[in-house]
Amino acid sequence: MAVIAIREEASPELEKVASRLHWVSLGELSRTLEWLHQEGVNRAVMAGQVKHNKIFSSIRPDWKLAKLLLSLPLKNTDSLIGAVARVLESEGIELVDSTTFLKPLIPTPGVLTRRVPDAREAADIAYGREIARQIAGLDLGQTVVIRDRACVAVEAMEGTDETIERAARIAGGASLVAVKVSKPRQDMRFDVPVMGLTTVEVMQRCRVTALGMDAGRTLLFDRARVIEAADAADIAIEAFPLEIIGVAEQPTVRGKSTQGKS
Repeated sequence: MAVIAIREEASPELEKVASRLHWVSLGELSRTLEWLHQEGVNRAVMAGQVKHNKIFSSIRPDWKLAKLLLSLPLKNTDSLIGAVARVLESEGIELVDSTTFLKPLIPTPGVLTRRVPDAREAADIAYGREIARQIAGLDLGQTVVIRDRACVAVEAMEGTDETIERAARIAGGASLVAVKVSKPRQDMRFDVPVMGLTTVEVMQRCRVTALGMDAGRTLLFDRARVIEAADAADIAIEAFPLEIIGVAEQPTVRGKSTQGKS
């Protein structure tokens, strides 16, 4: 496997595990294509995150990326990464599902933690899922933070953890519920929702007592440690089945944990 690592984002630890590693700057699309062709790559997978706000940074794009950016009517995530995917395809490189090698990290429906969301948290999660689906459909963000069926914070470019921290400042110490969803037409090649240990730590610090997420379309990294940390903080985490357009979502049976079955 050949690895093309983005210098501004990727971990230096890659040097220890990737024998065929090439570093490029975030704006070097032409150089990236050169390395891919040199390595004989015809199938590629995106791994990790590039923060969306980097488009407003001082990083200068090369001519190929600059031309691509100028051609976009919108610069949201789908437009940006979708355009890069089309460039790869035009070069004979297929961008595959980013979860291809990560299926064990995707939770199935059910309560993942020892504690089930209580009635108040369940109501906030249900409300939050309605709101989150709307903003995700507009490609604005994928996370909302709720208190008593009122939306306290909506994610934009800052990411899940900063959205939660902003909600905590607004709520002034009140307990909160977070909801993270995929887009209605989620392209599994990129921008798949991710949940990890850092988010649990932020939730604990910000008094977020429950988290709802999409089953089948969320990557749960360090699963055992995440669930252990959530249980220690008395945080409830539940994964919900995806809705099918025109068909009502089946409710999760409350009072039963599916821990160990997901």
